[in-house]
Amino acid sequence: MPQLIFFAIIGIVAYFGYRHFVREAERVTAKIRRHEQQARNHADGTLVFDPKTGEYRPAKD
Repeated sequence: MPQLIFFAIIGIVAYFGYRHFVREAERVTAKIRRHEQQARNHADGTLVFDPKTGEYRPAKD
């Protein structure tokens, strides 16, 4: 019985670790694609609208 609990805990940790890895990989991939698109368009950055001030500011990565 202790082996079953041990392997269940290992399985749960592996599952959440994999989900975290995939989420991080998607974030990095999106950042790389955004930078490639900016390089293609000769842009210095992406502007984001700030509703509080009504101004556009460079996006934070």
